[in-house]
Amino acid sequence: MRVHTSLASLGALLLPFASAQSPGGTGSSNVSSSLGPDENGFYWIYSEGLSAAFITYGASIAKLLVHDKYGVERDVVAGFDNATAYPLDQAHPHLGGVPGRYANRIQNSTFVIDGETYHVDPNENPTPAAPNGADTLHGGHDGWDYRDFTVVSHTNDSITFSIVDPDGKEGFPGEVISYITYTLRNFTWDFKMVAIATTKKTPIMLSSHTYWNLDGFANNETNTVLNHTFYLPYSGQRVGVDPILIPTGDIVANKPGSVNDFWSAPKQIGADLQQPEADGNCGFNCTGYDTCWLINRGQDGPYDWRAEGGFVARLHSPWSGIQLDVYTDQEAFQMYSCNGQNATMPLKTTQGLTDNPDFPRTIPQHGCLVMEVEDWIDAINHPEWQREKKQIYGPGGDPYVLQASYVFSINDTATS
Repeated sequence: MRVHTSLASLGALLLPFASAQSPGGTGSSNVSSSLGPDENGFYWIYSEGLSAAFITYGASIAKLLVHDKYGVERDVVAGFDNATAYPLDQAHPHLGGVPGRYANRIQNSTFVIDGETYHVDPNENPTPAAPNGADTLHGGHDGWDYRDFTVVSHTNDSITFSIVDPDGKEGFPGEVISYITYTLRNFTWDFKMVAIATTKKTPIMLSSHTYWNLDGFANNETNTVLNHTFYLPYSGQRVGVDPILIPTGDIVANKPGSVNDFWSAPKQIGADLQQPEADGNCGFNCTGYDTCWLINRGQDGPYDWRAEGGFVARLHSPWSGIQLDVYTDQEAFQMYSCNGQNATMPLKTTQGLTDNPDFPRTIPQHGCLVMEVEDWIDAINHPEWQREKKQIYGPGGDPYVLQASYVFSINDTATS
């Protein structure tokens, strides 16, 4: 696969500046020549208050370490103890990776660009008529988070991965070159995703598919995240979906007090799951969340997505006191409450309890949640939403860019 020198240079210019802080947050500008994977295949970066490990498989985050309100270090993301385990996982839950080239679902595994219909690899919801699947999830059987990225830069506080996605892979038109940069600073995890369509118009939508548990799976009162408080201050609407979670084209109101209302006030994730409305909320025969909320910030006029207090989502555990505020330039937010987990995925050695038979060292249903910043899902099949400029990219045009900051703090209260 060829790499265009001029485009690679453009990508490099789009990457955020890394200050190469040392683990103690001293701001040293030394870039260690010994930086690289450790004995478990992890690439570590550090800043004040945070440490994180990444792997080349899917450009995935494997560990994120932060101290709770008691000063105990917690690893708050799901994963494995060794990088070699990731491609061996038959279930492949898109664990901490970058789904691409198009995140979330594509109806009927088809889309149209300039009058031409494209058929991409179906990989979800097989039927007798469509034995491989009725739709495409996260880019197909060999989407980006099934592939190895290349490390192009690694300092003490930042790492950049790249991938070249060839024309026709999984059925998508045109070559795409992408750069994924993760940076730590002052209790904050920043990431920036840049993708450049080099030869043809193509859909691009990326995200981070990280599984969170702010108790580090060590809560001795519950092994689920249903006690976590969740808040979406700008999300009074969501994308309507059918029983297999394919968008219908409808934009649905989250009325105050309803199951999907996290905008009128913070509430615990499990607060309304006993309500009749919760049945089927995450698809056929599913109780929980796998929901795409819209982020409606524009009613207040121009905004800076980085502005303090302008978070689009807040997750808080009263047990650990850890609070996570999500800032992003994206206009939709998917939350998945790990409805499909069934206590077969093991915890890492850095997580969980070792002396409590009531809480096995596995992740149960609702034992974690995924938070995806992205654009409106499957908008490539809903031209009436007028999202084309946000999702279709071509040679000579602007690159696709996603930016987000995950800000950690301690909130030692019962509610957010």
